[in-house]
Amino acid sequence: MSKSGNPPRGRLARIGKVAALSARGSAGLAWRAVRKMAGAETEALDRSTLGHFAHVLGEMKGAAMKLGQALSMDVDALPPELRGIIARLQSEAPPIAAEEIARIIEAELGAPPERLFAEFSREPLAAASLGQVHAARLEDGREVVVKVQYPGIAEAVESDFDNLSTLARAAGLTTKLLDGRRYVDELRSEVVRETDYVLEAERARRFAEVLSPEPDLIVPLPVPERSSDRVLCLTRVRGRTLQQFIDSGPDASARWRVSELLIRAVHGPFFSAALLHADPHPGNFLVTEEGRLALLDFGCVKTFRPEFVEAIRAFLRSEMLGLSYDALAGVRAAGFEVDTDEATARSLLSEILEIATRPLRTNVYDYARDTSVPDMRALGLRRAGDFLRVRPPAEAVMLGRAVGGCAQNLRALGARGDFRSVYLRLLERTLSGPSTRAGG
Repeated sequence: MSKSGNPPRGRLARIGKVAALSARGSAGLAWRAVRKMAGAETEALDRSTLGHFAHVLGEMKGAAMKLGQALSMDVDALPPELRGIIARLQSEAPPIAAEEIARIIEAELGAPPERLFAEFSREPLAAASLGQVHAARLEDGREVVVKVQYPGIAEAVESDFDNLSTLARAAGLTTKLLDGRRYVDELRSEVVRETDYVLEAERARRFAEVLSPEPDLIVPLPVPERSSDRVLCLTRVRGRTLQQFIDSGPDASARWRVSELLIRAVHGPFFSAALLHADPHPGNFLVTEEGRLALLDFGCVKTFRPEFVEAIRAFLRSEMLGLSYDALAGVRAAGFEVDTDEATARSLLSEILEIATRPLRTNVYDYARDTSVPDMRALGLRRAGDFLRVRPPAEAVMLGRAVGGCAQNLRALGARGDFRSVYLRLLERTLSGPSTRAGG
């Protein structure tokens, strides 16, 4: 780790960080067990271990930090207070030095920030997994944010995935049944694309176009003349992150409104335009003072094959309208590989759909009591062999990341209401004018 806060890049440096973290974690667990048997308090130890865990992943940034962000969304993983420590990874990685940020901006845009902007804050608004964000103001008075990519982060991401592939081979996870390389490759490809800020600007514009009929959903717009491959300037939206909103203790009506907006923001573009924001951690959403929802960070936006979307939309249509639906034919149409007998496949799909469709089968659903994520995990453990024989296409990785993340956010919001009607309205819009054309 350099003094400037730049992440380690090479495979050995990054795997070394993980190994040291694992060693400390194992020692901490052992000591915790001893103290627990002795009847001693372990909360301080838990806080210390988790604080160190969050700090190291924050230093590493890249894919390693993204794993920490995913853990911070898991309502069942940790008590709320301890989960709050990990939640810092959503936007509070150790920042790199302001002088280095200025050097990157000048190298990318041809002038230092004080000449490019009427105002530029040296203190970051947020420090995320691939870059950090600074507040600024343009000469015309517009408030903007400037996202600056960490030096060497693309190499660091590649190193993380190379290490993951090596560990999978060492663990023997390369047989036909256990081979998950295509899913790792899909995730690697999408995360590497997040380091292309020109592509991210295009995706932001595309999302703004798709959500233009939704006045209560906001997409920051890129400022091309102040952007490049490694610097992205966007119009600023002020508000609280979704996590800050949740922590503020909103009333039931506010929680319901934000939950509805979240579903429309994540699921709406998927059904209407085959487009998905696939990084839905709470730091990527802002709730404004007037109650609108802003989407942030368009590095991880996935465009799906029309037939994949249509297969899922057909299922939703049958569920909402009470029509018959052949789930096995549907997953095959979506590109699933089914290497087991029909009865086993149908049995597995029936259990999956029973869990996944709970909010759709009642007019009042309470997400504060939702157990769909842990129940799906338990099903995966109980029928692991069957899951390995009903394999989704690689693109489903990003859908799972988005849908699972959205479900965790909804559970954290804990709203109670008619979620079925929200999905029904999304379906009615796609039936009246479906558009699964490819986007950015």
